[in-house]
Amino acid sequence: MTRTSIASWNINSVRARIGIVEKFLREEAPDVLCLQETKVECGLFPADMFKSLGYTHIVTNGQRMHHGVATISKLPLADVRKYDWQANGEARHIGVTLPSGVRVDNVYIPAGGDVPDRELNPKFGQKLDFLARMTEWSGALQDATVLTGDFNIAPLAEDVWNHKALLDVVSHTPIEVETLARLQAASQWVDLGRHFITAPDPLFTWWSYRAKDWAASNRGRRLDHMWVTPDLLTKAVAHRIVQPARGWERPSDHIPLITEFAF
Repeated sequence: MTRTSIASWNINSVRARIGIVEKFLREEAPDVLCLQETKVECGLFPADMFKSLGYTHIVTNGQRMHHGVATISKLPLADVRKYDWQANGEARHIGVTLPSGVRVDNVYIPAGGDVPDRELNPKFGQKLDFLARMTEWSGALQDATVLTGDFNIAPLAEDVWNHKALLDVVSHTPIEVETLARLQAASQWVDLGRHFITAPDPLFTWWSYRAKDWAASNRGRRLDHMWVTPDLLTKAVAHRIVQPARGWERPSDHIPLITEFAF
C-alpha cells in the first residue's frame, strides 16, 4: 500500500499564475495535480517548471485563451482519454490511469453564464447538457475512479455564503443542484469535501475578485469538488482545502483541494 496525494485547482491561467503554482508544489508536494482553466494550447503549456520539481508526467487538453485542463504527476500516467461533452471542441475533461490502476478524471464544467434560463441564455443550457452527458458516462463506469475539478455548482446550503440570496444565481439554482445530484447518483459518487468536512460547517473554494476584501466579507461558494467511486472511500485518508492560496500574489479566485489516499 502506498500513499498518493491528489490535488485539484482551477488556476485561471497557468502561465499567468505559474509563480503560485510553483509555490503550491514546493509547499504541498502532491503526487498528482489536476488543473482547470489553464487557458493555454497544449504545445505552449509551461512544462519546464513542473519537470524541474519532479513532475515529469504531463497530460494536457488545452486551447487558446479559454478553458483547458491538465493533469501533472510524479507518477506515470496511462490510458489518456479526452472527452468533448459539448461536441464543440472545448477542452474541459481529461482522464488518466495511475500505476495503482485508479482512474483520475479532471473536469472543468461550464460556468453557465449569468441567467439561469436555457431559453434566454444558451450557455446555461449547454451546462445542463454537459452534465447530462457526463451522467451517461458515469453510469457506465467500471473502474475505481477519482472525479475532481471545478464543477461550477455549490450543491448544499452550507456551500454558499447566503443560501436564500443565491437561489436564483447560476451555480446554486435548484435545477443545477438537481442535475449535479443525478450525476452523483449515476455512480454513487462520494463527495469527499462533505465526507471529511460535514455540513452544517461552511466550506468554500471560490471567492469573487469583485470583493474588496474577500477574507473579511467571506462571500464564498464551494464550486470545486473531489468525488470518488464507493470502492475508493476507504482509501481516502484525509481531505483539505488550502485557503491561504486565495491571498497569494496574483491569486486565482479558486483555491486548491488536496486528498491523501492509501492505494
